[in-house]
Order: sequence, then structure tokens, then C-alpha cells
Amino acid sequence: MIRRALPLWVASAPFLAFLALPLATLAQRSALAGVVAQATDPAVAQAVALSLTTSLLALAITLLGGTPLAFMLARGRFAGRGMVDALVDLPVVLPPAVAGIALLVTFGRRGLLGNALAAAHITLPFTPAAVVMAQVFVAAPLYIKAASSAFRERRHAIEEAAALDGASPLVVFQRITLPLALPALISGAVMTWARALGEFGATIIFAGNFPGRTQTIPLAIYLGFELNLQTALALAGVLLAVAFGVLLLVRGVLHRQIAGSV
Repeated sequence: MIRRALPLWVASAPFLAFLALPLATLAQRSALAGVVAQATDPAVAQAVALSLTTSLLALAITLLGGTPLAFMLARGRFAGRGMVDALVDLPVVLPPAVAGIALLVTFGRRGLLGNALAAAHITLPFTPAAVVMAQVFVAAPLYIKAASSAFRERRHAIEEAAALDGASPLVVFQRITLPLALPALISGAVMTWARALGEFGATIIFAGNFPGRTQTIPLAIYLGFELNLQTALALAGVLLAVAFGVLLLVRGVLHRQIAGSV
């Protein structure tokens, strides 16, 4: 087996090194930059607090609105289903800057809904609400696709047995469908939160980069790269650690899911 795998390792080594070397170097440099020391900086603390608050709000909104949509895409049969499915995928493939411009021309003061929002005395661009909206727009599709795939795996026998016993569709969903899909939903939710935490392009266009107001960790890294490289390195290390931890968690959940189904 080792001899058979050796040519594959040799062929894969250059590309693997290309991926691993920058990440390892960043981890080392960020550690030297002193994450704990930089955390005492008020601007850094504000960026971390804002990122955690907005990304968790974005996740909550995604769970509330994305779960029914995912279930509809998985089980529904309606005209235009393919169009809706493509619409959900679109923010993932769009450049984040394009997503930011789309939000701005829709919800900005001169946007499509600008006059209606102004009449209601609602201002969205360049506010913390805009940060949440940008995060939801770019990150929610990750959860919706994961949830839709999980709901698509129907357990006909169990669901039909519960229905024959008198359970309503809502009870069947709550007691059977949702628990069976839970591992995939957790994985999708964690990936969505991590994507929201690292969102940059749409946020800087739609929400701006105002310290203490709309400056999230990625925006603080961008500003720190120009003003204080040590701060940028420390915050980049934080996001690297979070991303790595998220991937390990998701793979652990998926591994248990696969092991439990065997």
C-alpha cells in the first residue's frame, strides 16, 4: 500500500506545500505578533465584539428564514424550483464586492427601496444592521444548501408510520425529520457562522469601515495592514484558528453522522 501511495504523495507534495506553507507561516507570525497583547487594544476589542455579535445575529436570521426555504427546496414540487435553487446559489459564486453593490443599490438612500425606508425613518447602509445584512446575504446559502440536502434524504417508512399514527405534518417534521437531519444542519450552521465571521467585500461596500460601528475583524485586518501590521497579523491568526477549528468540528460531526448510518 505504501509503495502504491508513494507516487501520489510525490505528485501531490508541491500543491500541498503551496497550501500549507502560507498558512503555517501566518500562524507563526501571528503568534509572534501577540494575540493576547493586541486584544487589549480598544479598536481590536471592538472589532472582535462586533464580529461576534453580528455573525451570531446573521446565523440566527439564517436559521429562522433558511430552514423553511431549505425544506421547500428539498420536498416541494413547484414551477420555477430550479430558478429558486439557482437564486440561492448565486451569492456564493458572485464576488463579494458585487453582493455589496447589489445591497447598496437596493437598500441605499438612492436605491430601489431608499425612499420607502426614508419615509419610515429607517437607515440601513453604514450601520451595524448593514453588517448583518451583508453577512446573511453571502453566508446563508451555505446553510440552505446543507439543510436542503439533508431534508432531501426522506425516511419514507418512519415519516409515513408517524403520519398513520395521527401525527400532523408539523409534528412529523419536529419529531422525525428535524432530528434525523440535525447533524447536517449543525454542520451547515457552523460553516455559515464562520463565513459570516470572515465576510469582507460586501461589508466594506454596504456597511463601510467605521471603527466601533461597522468595523469587523476582516475590516480591522485590512486597516491594520496599512497602519499596524502587528494588529493585522494577530487578528488574521484569530480568524485562521477559528476557521481551522470550524472545519475540524464540521468534519467530526459528519464523521459521526456517517458512522451512525453504517
